[in-house]
Amino acid sequence: MKLLIAEKPDQGIALVSQFKTKKQDGFIIIEPNKWFPEGGYCTWAVGHLLQLVQPEIYNSTWKKWTLGNLPIIPEKFQYEVAKGKSKQLQVIYKLLRKKEVTEIIHGGDAGREGELIIRSIIQTSGVQKPMKRLWISSLTPKSILEGFDNLLNEENTRSLYYEAYTRACADWLVGMNASRAYSILLKDKGISDVFSAGRVQTPTLALIVKREKEIKKFQSKPFWEVIGTFSMSGKEYSGKWEQDSESRIENEELARNIVKFCEGKLAEIQTAERERKTFEPPLLFNLSAIQATANSIFKFSPKKTLDVLQRLYQKGIVSYPRSDSNYVTKGEAETFPEILQKLSRFKSYQEFFPTPVISIMNNKRYVNDKKVTDHYAIIPTEQVKDPNTLSADESKIYDLVVRRLIAAHHEAAIFDYTTITTLVDKRARFISKGKQQINEGWRKVLYKQEDEDVLLPQLIEGEYGEVIAVQLKEGKTQPPKRYTEGQLITLMKTAGKYLDNEELEKVLNKTEGLGTEATRAGIITMLKDRNYIEVEKNIVFATRKAQILIEAIGDSLLASPEMTAKWEQRLAEIGQGKSSPGTFMEQTKRLSTKLIEDAKGKAVNWNFEGLEYEVKSKITTKFTLGKKLGKCKLCDGEVIDKGKFYGCSNYKKTSCSFTISKILLGKKLTESTVIKLLNSGATNVLKGFKKGDKTFSAALVWNEHEKKISLTFKS
Repeated sequence: MKLLIAEKPDQGIALVSQFKTKKQDGFIIIEPNKWFPEGGYCTWAVGHLLQLVQPEIYNSTWKKWTLGNLPIIPEKFQYEVAKGKSKQLQVIYKLLRKKEVTEIIHGGDAGREGELIIRSIIQTSGVQKPMKRLWISSLTPKSILEGFDNLLNEENTRSLYYEAYTRACADWLVGMNASRAYSILLKDKGISDVFSAGRVQTPTLALIVKREKEIKKFQSKPFWEVIGTFSMSGKEYSGKWEQDSESRIENEELARNIVKFCEGKLAEIQTAERERKTFEPPLLFNLSAIQATANSIFKFSPKKTLDVLQRLYQKGIVSYPRSDSNYVTKGEAETFPEILQKLSRFKSYQEFFPTPVISIMNNKRYVNDKKVTDHYAIIPTEQVKDPNTLSADESKIYDLVVRRLIAAHHEAAIFDYTTITTLVDKRARFISKGKQQINEGWRKVLYKQEDEDVLLPQLIEGEYGEVIAVQLKEGKTQPPKRYTEGQLITLMKTAGKYLDNEELEKVLNKTEGLGTEATRAGIITMLKDRNYIEVEKNIVFATRKAQILIEAIGDSLLASPEMTAKWEQRLAEIGQGKSSPGTFMEQTKRLSTKLIEDAKGKAVNWNFEGLEYEVKSKITTKFTLGKKLGKCKLCDGEVIDKGKFYGCSNYKKTSCSFTISKILLGKKLTESTVIKLLNSGATNVLKGFKKGDKTFSAALVWNEHEKKISLTFKS
């Protein structure tokens, strides 16, 4: 008999839905059939049933967080059952050990994590029986039965297991050692909290904090632009003054002089250029691209998009969601006419049919067997579904996938771009730019972009006219924008080098970046859960806690996107059987030791002025949170209770950095103390400050000259 082990209950049920079965508690009995001649069993994990054990399981002394215990490096990694999942694990163990079970079919998700989840269970059971691998990219009946017809030998995917296991162990080593080192050293500086650090999360966080610093350092400057309105034989249009390709003028007097110079003067068309540009339909979706698109259009978090895609996959209506490919094989492309024909029956898509392009079989923009690795692009399966019959979220994501495939079967979009150069009195140069859509093409299928055509009249080089109005427009330079959650996905994928969410293969020869398609959404969720980032209206803010950690880490390898991208490359090579897991782990062990030494060396010079932060204390309640205590000392904002500290209400508007810790050198600062400091500029002498083993008394004063709070030891 054969035992089929799936990754999730829904997946297990889908895999055997074609057969006669009997449902049991935690497994299914499969009646004899072509693929299971003697019958069989199907059971399932519930995600990760096993997890790497905590340090104290290896060594009881490792439970205590001290620098002396670091680095923590187990001789051999061990697993333990995840909380609440023991019952299902025992069900799988019992089935694996049955004498009548002579062959195992690994039916986990066709990817790294699927390999790790199922193989870890089999390994820890101690059972050694022949194993085959079911490797499919969709859960349609056709794909499932084809998968059973073409089971892989287990050695074909064994390297992927090595990659996933090596990744998990390496992340444990780096995370466990770096997190403890920085938490201990920051506590010594009076910042008492658990600071989580990791191989992927920390360089990602460093990029977010870097943008936060750029915004804070940014100094807005005024500028002026001169806008001219011209008439050429009754044809009116506007243009912007430029010199050396720059339209912004930093000197107001100069700008006003340009206005005066141009008023009522003759104007001449110096050049009239028109360029026609053709835009091919976008590539098919991989996970990063659809996460970025869904975030941009619907404000869905990357995790939400992945969760919805997973549900659609388990329903058998989209292909495997954790794909990093934008391409399909010729075998998949052969199914597109049937899929499109079925989609054309739904009212939502009828206007897009018949498609101008009948087949994309020979279009290498979409169909390229060499560029399909483990999985092809995310596409609708032949089990098409009317999106109106799905839940609201499922309908939106399914619709994105469907429209992307339909768009690939439409013509290119064509635009004419016009640039007019106008000379005023032979000296002042004005530039006018226009755009006109010639062929809408694939754009009518996808969600409408907000850009509009800017039409210019037909103008001829050498044509003369006059200036009929000149206006001065004042503006201010703007700081860099904070990232959206969708942009974070792209930022991670490109290791911070680029922010282009499509056609990444044109800028990167190899897939590099932070994390994998399957793990990036989880990393962003982790940063939220650990209070490193806050997301408001889809905009990502770095918290004080994040800024302190990244300030502490500095230029350590732990925060290097380039280094992490190289690690990902090495891990991918392990998955391809080209690199040794053992060699990688030895390097990771040495790196863990180096990270601890780096942290110790940097701690001597740490200075967190302006980044006060404390953990949420019991003195904060729902009744005090947001309470106003007084005026900010740096701006016109209000100092309010922010839970972890007292801070300026203008932080998110102007990035005002004024804060007062709730615990300063071991001393809790009460509301009344803070109110007195804000109102009078000084407190009474306070007892209970601590430095090392010593306790002392001091008053807090606002130093207006240095713009900071200081201690004074008055009697």
